[in-house]
Amino acid sequence: MPYETILVHVDHSKHAAARIKIAAEMAVEENAHLIGAAMTGLSRYLYEENTIELNRTVIANHVDFLHQQADESLAQFEQIARQAGVLSVERRLVNDDNQGGLTLQARYCDLVVLGQTDMDEPSARVISDLPEYVVLNSGRPVLIVPYAGVFKTVGQRVLVAWDGRMESTRAVSDAIPLLRRASNVAIALFNPSSGADAHGEQPGADIALFLARHDVKVEVMQQATSIDVGNALLSLAADLNSDLIVMGGYGHTRFREVLLGGVTKTVLATMTVPVLMSH
Repeated sequence: MPYETILVHVDHSKHAAARIKIAAEMAVEENAHLIGAAMTGLSRYLYEENTIELNRTVIANHVDFLHQQADESLAQFEQIARQAGVLSVERRLVNDDNQGGLTLQARYCDLVVLGQTDMDEPSARVISDLPEYVVLNSGRPVLIVPYAGVFKTVGQRVLVAWDGRMESTRAVSDAIPLLRRASNVAIALFNPSSGADAHGEQPGADIALFLARHDVKVEVMQQATSIDVGNALLSLAADLNSDLIVMGGYGHTRFREVLLGGVTKTVLATMTVPVLMSH
């Protein structure tokens, strides 16, 4: 299924422009509708429950400031999108916190683009788990852009982390529009003998055949590693000069606490190229 609607997280961080540019370029390639969503940071429940008359409180001036900041971020978004040649662009100001607002908007889109958490950004002191929260709660593929590095291409040389599990299966299916356009797709299986039930008699053969039927040419790479798989995956991506990693996002949530699997946590913390995750 093509990406008909792409959602990008818009904020006032120094990394926003690069993230928006990547989303805009994908929208052009897919001829997709591009939505830029800027959250005010105020929970929507304040508005829904009418617990506070915001226009009469001492925080009214701060609310106005948050709206102005979001509007300025959206103006930058629209300018970048138009310059990239996106034909269908929508600005969306959302009265909600980043986690709840972005997750809710994501459920009506085909792909979400947001940034890796940068602990040097002031917002990270308040919300440090935005990428993982959206991955685990939105039900949509999430493209996470690292805060460090310049990415001239995304999706030309793709590395797929395959382990035969449900999350990995979902990620591969969600990435098919990108995989079809890629010039090179490598499927990496780490220590496949340890997961024989998932991989079958010929590890990687089944997923390669599945993708071939979608006109995706792949190279299957069985990798033995004694280090943790997250670091092994990032190391292989560097060796292959990959510009995109596709992988499942593992973990679960308890209330607002995000609990992640080891590989997911490692990649989110130390990623060097954009990563498409699905849960």
